[in-house]
Amino acid sequence: MRLDKYLKVARIIKRRTVANDACDTEHVEVNGRRAKASYDVKVGDVISVTFGERTLRLRVLAVKESVAKADASGMYEIIE
Repeated sequence: MRLDKYLKVARIIKRRTVANDACDTEHVEVNGRRAKASYDVKVGDVISVTFGERTLRLRVLAVKESVAKADASGMYEIIE
């Protein structure tokens, strides 16, 4: 699954276009490297998303095409 779509499906970023823009402006890293929106997300990847001063790091636990809102947080775990 594409990185921008994963961020939207997992409800980390609200809209796919915003997720795509975040990738284009280098606010998203995967496994320590800047990632484009077309990056293919795999289970075990560590994604870092920068929101202004705050950075959210998470590990991918599942990759699903669609998921209910209540189950979206089960697709990843937050790393400190």
